[in-house]
Amino acid sequence: MSLGLTLLDDVVDVYVLGRKLETTGEHALHLQTVKDMDMKIYTDCKENGDAEFLSTEEIARRLPEYDHVLPY
Repeated sequence: MSLGLTLLDDVVDVYVLGRKLETTGEHALHLQTVKDMDMKIYTDCKENGDAEFLSTEEIARRLPEYDHVLPY
């Protein structure tokens, strides 16, 4: 997972890469917080139904456009 930030425009996008996102317990709370804050979630895994699917290539094109990228 990584987080892309554009601070000037106050944009925060979340990218879930290479795996299905857990939607139970603490993860569900974090996902709900992301949605409540109107952040967008993108993924390269089609199993993540709550996130917008993007190809790995499209994600690779988008990440350099952010002011900061925080992988974790």
